[in-house]
This record gives sequence, structure tokens and C-alpha cells, in this order.
Amino acid sequence: MGFEHAEFVTGAPSLDDCPPPTIPEFCFAGRSNVGKSSLINKVTNKRKLARTSNTPGKTQQMNYYKINKMFYLVDLPGFGFAKVPKKERERWGRDIQHYLKNRESLQLIVHLVDARHDPTSLDEDFFFWMASNQMPFSVVLTKSDKLSGNQLARSVRKVRGVLSGMNIEVPVLPCSAESGKGIGELRSLINDFIQPAEDQVSV
Repeated sequence: MGFEHAEFVTGAPSLDDCPPPTIPEFCFAGRSNVGKSSLINKVTNKRKLARTSNTPGKTQQMNYYKINKMFYLVDLPGFGFAKVPKKERERWGRDIQHYLKNRESLQLIVHLVDARHDPTSLDEDFFFWMASNQMPFSVVLTKSDKLSGNQLARSVRKVRGVLSGMNIEVPVLPCSAESGKGIGELRSLINDFIQPAEDQVSV
């Protein structure tokens, strides 16, 4: 399935504001400055579909993008360095946790980690939380174009080592919103998770 047609549908501040759960969803999660919006723009080949900003924490709701009228990509609020009041960050955390645990149409969580840095304690906590709740997820290493081949290989080994230490085995994909590296693989991964959902609906 392609990604030719993409459109912004709505921004949902809570689970109650999300569209009806009638088609598959794939959410992009990670730190506030990890490049979620830029990656969504690259995956959909639309430079201005998702708003990007140099200010961490700009995304303050779950932004829904409908792809080919068949599934959603969802840009979640970032965590970690958002320059917003503590109470607001805590509310985001509760709302996002509620979304991840209770959104029945959610097929895959795409967790973004900056390839230039080791996973933070927040990243590692999120890995463990998703695995403990038996949530399907993958790890995407963003900004991989900023590293040499050896540096990127080290970054991939580091993430896989962290996951292995938790007895977690999930895809780890280096990607770049600048060069397009890994975008085809990410699209293929999303498509792999769409087919089972379609089969289930057709039964």
C-alpha cells in the first residue's frame, strides 16, 4: 500500500477527541526534539504536512494524518524537554498512556530515538513499559545522516543491546528525514502491520 495521499484530519487533546477507531493507526512517539514531524513529512512525501519547529514541545495534542483514506499516522506530543509547565507535561503523560493502552485501532508504536545519542532513561523506561504491556513497537533512529557508517553501526548496536538486556526483540531502523535513508523500510514495516488488521476486519 502506498502513501500517495496524505491529509491532516484533526488534533486530539485527549482520547475522547480522537476520530472513531475504524481504521488502523500508527503513532510516532519520542522526545520533544527527536524529529517526529519531519519524519512524518518524509514518509508521506509532503514537506509541510506536519508542522515542524525548533522549539521542543510544540506538538501539544495527538495530530492525525489520514493516508490514502485507509489508515492514520498519529504524531504524539513529545516527552522530556518540552518547555511547558510540569502539570501540563504530567497531563500529557496520562493522556498518552491512556491512548496507548486503550486505543483499539492502534497497530504499531514507532518510537523515535536520536541516532546521535544513547537512549535516555526516559527512552529505556518507555521500551520496558511498552514491552510489559505487550504493545507492538519498533525503534527508529532519526537523524542518521548526521553520523558516519561506523558511528551509526555503533548507535544501532547500543539500542539493540539495551533492548536485548530487557529481553525485547523489535525492529531497529536507522532513518533520516533529510536523506531519505530507511524511509522505504519504515513504509514497508507499516504496511506489514496493515495487512493483518485488514484481514481481521474482512472476516
